[in-house]
Amino acid sequence: MMGGRKLSRVTAQPTEDPADPLVILRDLPERERTEFLRQYHRAVDGAHDPAGYQQLRRLLHVWSLTAIAASQPGYYEELTAARAGTATTVPVTDAIPDWTERAAAARNRQ
Repeated sequence: MMGGRKLSRVTAQPTEDPADPLVILRDLPERERTEFLRQYHRAVDGAHDPAGYQQLRRLLHVWSLTAIAASQPGYYEELTAARAGTATTVPVTDAIPDWTERAAAARNRQ
């Protein structure tokens, strides 16, 4: 031991990739799975072309976020209210004070 310190053994736990199709499928509510699989198979077919690969990655990212959102209590009720125009909303400029500057910076990066 150096300096009286003892190093403990650390083991690395593999982390789950939220964009893994199996993780998405497992975490999605049953009512979303058919649509996910339909879109996933279509994107996989398109990914044979290198340009289509990015579309597959975007699709998996969006569906991973959907799986997270749909697991929250009240998700479907809020979604229905948003579609009906009856949801309580806050302007983005109120929720994120520097939104205008962030949006302008993002546009300038493109």
